Amino acid sequence: MSTVMIVGATRGIGLELTKQYSEEGDKVIACARDVSAASQLDKLVASSENIRIEELDIAEASSIESAASRIGKDSIDSIIIVAGYVGGMPENQTIDNIDLDEWHRTLNINTIGPLLVARAFKENLSSSGNGNLMILSSQLAASTWPMGGMYVYSTTKAAVSKVGQILALDWAQDPIIVSIMHPGWVKTDMGGPAAEITAEESASGIRNVLSGLKKEDSGNFYKWNGEIHPW
Repeated sequence: MSTVMIVGATRGIGLELTKQYSEEGDKVIACARDVSAASQLDKLVASSENIRIEELDIAEASSIESAASRIGKDSIDSIIIVAGYVGGMPENQTIDNIDLDEWHRTLNINTIGPLLVARAFKENLSSSGNGNLMILSSQLAASTWPMGGMYVYSTTKAAVSKVGQILALDWAQDPIIVSIMHPGWVKTDMGGPAAEITAEESASGIRNVLSGLKKEDSGNFYKWNGEIHPW
């Protein structure tokens, strides 16, 4: 039995990862920005004894540190950072119409927050002896993806992809594998109903990729189906 921490577990991919890992018998630390508004997560907890809910707002450094303090020195085998923010509607992410306050907010959630989570829980991952840190990014982060617009979302996801790559280099001598994941275009609140795959398919693919990672894979950017995503 492994211990898996899901940051952003209240809906969509994060909720589905929590469900799938708990059904496999793994212990899940399910992190929610607001535990009082996590009704779907509460339903999972009601039917599973191996899910622990923790309040963690990835946009707030103090919230991350508080969660780390409560969890203490407990070993964590894998941390998957799902929490993210799209940064407003596409029409508000053009060069002529960008909300700078929204850009700053999105950078805090999508880029800075994951780095602070990595820092706060490094020792928990190290103590497992074979820790995994996976950061969900997007194909829009890649320079190989030819799509204009979406300045806010694309740049913040590109930045967190680089954060993951740098962490892999900085932690080269630590027993931690760092990976970056494009979860697919998923039918969630963010992806919309026209998306290509379900949250169940995405979560299953993510779990398959993570379970097969080796230290030499650290720093790689993956697609949910296991393919390497070109940067």
